[in-house]
Amino acid sequence: MHKTPEFWVKRYTMKPHPEGGYYKEIYRSEDKINSIGLPSKYCGDRNFSTSIYFLLESNDYSSFHKIESDEIWVFLAGGPLILKYIDFQGNVITYKLGNNPENDEEFQVVIPANHWFCAYPENHSNYTLSGCFVAPGFDFADFELAKKSDLLEKYPQHLELIQKYTRY
Repeated sequence: MHKTPEFWVKRYTMKPHPEGGYYKEIYRSEDKINSIGLPSKYCGDRNFSTSIYFLLESNDYSSFHKIESDEIWVFLAGGPLILKYIDFQGNVITYKLGNNPENDEEFQVVIPANHWFCAYPENHSNYTLSGCFVAPGFDFADFELAKKSDLLEKYPQHLELIQKYTRY
C-alpha cells in the first residue's frame, strides 16, 4: 500500500512545527547533562539526546533556522529531501536525503550546529518522512527561526534562496 502524508501524520499524531512541516517527538533520554558540564551557549540542563519524526509535504518547506547542536537527518520514507545550509564563510552547502545512492542521495545528513539551514522535498516528491536526532537533546530554547531581513543583510548573494525558504 502506498502511504500518503496524511497517513504518517495520523499514524504518529504529528503536529505542525514552527519551521514548517509536521513532527512527533519519539525519544527524549531521561538522563540529563547538567548545565555546568555544557558549553555556555546552552542556557540550562539538556537531555543526553532526542529524536523526532519530521514530515514535509511537496508544497511545504522547513524555513531557514538554526539550533545550538549538530542535527542528524535520516531518510525514512517518501521521496528525496533537499537540505541546504549556509556555512560560516557564506557558502551554500547542499545535500539530498533519500534512499537512492545512484541519484546522489544520502541516507544520513549532518547539519552542523549554529548554521542557518532549510529543507524541502525534491520537485517530484509528494512528501519526505525523516528522523532527526540531536545531542545534547533538542530544546526550543536552542532554536531560532531566521528573519528574512537579517539573513539578506548577512548573505545578500543568496537573495533568491533566502526569499524562497524564509517565512518571516
